[in-house]
Amino acid sequence: MKSSKTRSTAPTQNMIIMLILGMISISIIIGALTTFQTSLTSDALKRTTYDISVESLFYFMSMENHYFSEVLPAESQNPSIGKFAFELITNINFDDPRTFLGRELPGFSFYDGTIVVAGEGSNFTNMPTSESAPPLDVILAEREAASENLANMNEETSDERNDMSAESQSTENKVVHIIHSHSRESFLPELKNASEPDDAWHAELNVTLVGERLGKELEKRGIGTEVDKTDISGMLSERSWSYPQSYEASRDLIKTAMEDNQDLEFFFEIHRDALRRDITTVTINGIEYARTYFVIGKNNPNYEKNQKLAEDLHYLLEKQYPGLSRGVLVKDGTGINGRYNQDLSENSILIEMGGVDNTLEESYRTTEALAEIISDYYWNSAEKVNN
Repeated sequence: MKSSKTRSTAPTQNMIIMLILGMISISIIIGALTTFQTSLTSDALKRTTYDISVESLFYFMSMENHYFSEVLPAESQNPSIGKFAFELITNINFDDPRTFLGRELPGFSFYDGTIVVAGEGSNFTNMPTSESAPPLDVILAEREAASENLANMNEETSDERNDMSAESQSTENKVVHIIHSHSRESFLPELKNASEPDDAWHAELNVTLVGERLGKELEKRGIGTEVDKTDISGMLSERSWSYPQSYEASRDLIKTAMEDNQDLEFFFEIHRDALRRDITTVTINGIEYARTYFVIGKNNPNYEKNQKLAEDLHYLLEKQYPGLSRGVLVKDGTGINGRYNQDLSENSILIEMGGVDNTLEESYRTTEALAEIISDYYWNSAEKVNN
């Protein structure tokens, strides 16, 4: 009887091992499909690959091929077979709470994304919320501006700015294009009777002023820049389009700009985040700045090159203005644009410039810092090409 019990137990253990190995094989196949077919939109396929720990996968593969044990970090620990099997079957990752709620709570998918580089204080709970917005009629509603000195803010009144001369180097043509798909995103301190994020919209006093200032700062540094201040929210109303179609409207404008000017090399999409002041503001040397966040859409063939540009700008910004950048975020998934027209260029990024509680003055300071590092990047790259 004892011998019979032992024989019956062994097949059961073998079946469990075979089941786990079978699931690993399926995961590897799905991973290969995801790698070679980035255009797949199935969220289930993507999550099966990315929500499972790569270290865990390599550990189990190393049981059969010792090569995989060599690429594992020295400090890595042997994973739990039960935990690994559970993650593989359910697509739930114990280290990421989003996998518990992402498919159940309406709107939670907006927080899908990969933080490639995390700036100070950045995590998945405070990622940019550029996809959400109030109804278009709220955006188009007339709001009174509180900034009586707006005209003065747009003038070059600073002695430092007046004395600033253009760089000895300069481009012969316009090489940078700036656009604002969410053109009426505004700032609460600049508006009257406005206190909630949904109130931060204005037809004139909005994020296009920030893009315009960035263009001026780049021009001062010898980089030819064109700024498109088209009222895209107005375009949506005229076409009876919904807010998520903002990028379709701006896409037409970008393609026209590219046709008209073959010299364009860089495309910057400027936004204002909906998060509050404690997240979107940093004090550097006693001066308050609106923080940036570089956002890349993964659903396009250029995303790796665009991501590299975003990372380079992030690190340059952090070197000269520590804490100013919130990081680099790659977004895709259900309910996410995942492209942001970045498929049109290998040098295209979306930049969040501050949040609803920042002032235009704080955002303008950031444009100067950003223009400085973009200039360094551009001229250093040009020098390398020439050499």
